[in-house]
Amino acid sequence: MKDYYESRRGRGAGLLSRREPVVYGGGAYARGLDPERLQAYERDGFVVLPGVLAADEVEALCNEVEALGRDPVIGAGEEVVREPDGQALRSIFRIHETGRLLADLPRDPRLLDVARQILGSEVYIHQSRANMKPGFEGREFYWHSDFETWHVEDGMPAMRALSCSVLLSDNEAANGPLMLIPGSHRQFVSCVGETPEDNYRRSLRRQDLGVPDPVSLRLLADGGGIHAVVAPAGSVVFFDCNVLHGSAGNISPWPRNNVFMVYNSVDNALVEPFHGMPPRPRHIAARGAPEALTPRPFRVREACSHVA
Repeated sequence: MKDYYESRRGRGAGLLSRREPVVYGGGAYARGLDPERLQAYERDGFVVLPGVLAADEVEALCNEVEALGRDPVIGAGEEVVREPDGQALRSIFRIHETGRLLADLPRDPRLLDVARQILGSEVYIHQSRANMKPGFEGREFYWHSDFETWHVEDGMPAMRALSCSVLLSDNEAANGPLMLIPGSHRQFVSCVGETPEDNYRRSLRRQDLGVPDPVSLRLLADGGGIHAVVAPAGSVVFFDCNVLHGSAGNISPWPRNNVFMVYNSVDNALVEPFHGMPPRPRHIAARGAPEALTPRPFRVREACSHVA
């Protein structure tokens, strides 16, 4: 397959124009966002939806994430990623397959309808995780485009995927909220460097490769600005797979915890990674024939009793 978004491989940095639409929509996939919000997503590369989840739903999700973090079996596996300079929990991967309520979350029509509308097809989960930033200990996530990594290291062919972040705690200016560069999704930043074997073992703790060069980053930030997502728990952020984003460390006393799910179009299934190395593990990137998600609402009471 021709690589339209060549990156790393020892080449210099540069900007490549996006080839795919941002919003597909239409037909059977017209439900989800209203026209104004859909237009904002297409323009900026993201949209913030406050008050999507009720307080009891947020509480149940928090309880389940905490239970997974305490599970000794999960803690002994590669699904759990800790901070690079300590034992603080940074991420738990594959949560949509290990939690009861978390298995329903990506299928909930409030989220699923938006993903299908934007991508214009049935979708599946490419990756899921809980991202934690405990007070005083949560470290930064440096600027990056998710698609650059998914393309190079996982073999995602095209920009027909999006991320959905469900805020489990209040995301405030002080506790390291998600920051995005509006409009950056229309340019692919080709990154410098070559990918070492098993790069994921380091990059999930601190990403050094697959990050934009300072010149490209400044150019895109000067053009679009930087938007920090300051929003209460229960809000949901949808953002394009190629929009540049990151977050600062959390030196406040208050944690910042979010659930992160990647919807990929069933028509955009993974091929061989574009760096010529073996693919990353399946708990990071789902491989094989994609199975479309079917709608299913939350089971909050069952989930609460499950983690009590």
